[in-house]
Amino acid sequence: MDDEWTRRVWPPAEQPPGRGEAGPETTGRGLTRPYGMPGAGGDAGAEGASGRRRAARDAGGRERTAPYGAPVSGRATAEPSVWPLTPSGEEEDELPPAARRYGAPATPPRRMPRWLWRLLVGGLALACSAAVIGAVVVTVLNRAERVPPTVIHDQVAGVAYTLPPEWREGVVAPVSGFTTVAARGDSATVMARPGDPVDPPGLRSEVIDLSDLYARLLLHGDKVEVLDDRAVTVGGRPGHTRAVRAEYSDVVNEPAFMRVTLLTRSDGGSTVLLGLAHPDQPRSRAEIEGLMWGAR
Repeated sequence: MDDEWTRRVWPPAEQPPGRGEAGPETTGRGLTRPYGMPGAGGDAGAEGASGRRRAARDAGGRERTAPYGAPVSGRATAEPSVWPLTPSGEEEDELPPAARRYGAPATPPRRMPRWLWRLLVGGLALACSAAVIGAVVVTVLNRAERVPPTVIHDQVAGVAYTLPPEWREGVVAPVSGFTTVAARGDSATVMARPGDPVDPPGLRSEVIDLSDLYARLLLHGDKVEVLDDRAVTVGGRPGHTRAVRAEYSDVVNEPAFMRVTLLTRSDGGSTVLLGLAHPDQPRSRAEIEGLMWGAR
């Protein structure tokens, strides 16, 4: 009685097949299907004969049951279990070839924060813009340096002179009698005109008269000081030059500079060059004198 109550009731135990009856359906590995497929000949016959299944017994008379109480044959005890499909020792064989050779995949690196990405992109764009602007500036400066300087040819005065950088040729001279004019803004001006025939010994006296005349007309200084008075040769042409500096008693007008150069011509005439700078600055003086010494 106790044996019947302790016996597993569900699923019913498998009874051995009777004489002339088919055995229970087994899988390819020799194990009985869990719970037995309904309608199978062996299961139906066994259950109809006794009303319940008897548990399979081993050689010692003890009951043997498969997982979930399904009976197994004597052959099943010698074969490996159906689950798990792969033994724990063979888990490495289930890895793909690349994983067995190079190891498990590494954790992907952490992505760069969006704010840092935007900062890098902005810095790169700023650097590219600075490079482009610098290249444009260098190109413009190189082109400006390669531009040939302007040369003024005054056929009436019989002279040609080259303008320094930033100087421009004027249309009409501010003083009557002068045929060409060039200036750098309102700071420095040079004018040229034809002069009267002068013998070389009389060049100095003629230059003194011209400088006194233009100092009264253009400078109107309270004090006029002579800075330079000497003979010169410009472009193979004998001449004389004189420079003066005008100062003013008021506090508004700054000192002014003026240079007059007289050059002889091969046809017996002369050429007058007049340079003015206001205010008097070393740069303006140097540019006026360089223009006059380069005349031809």
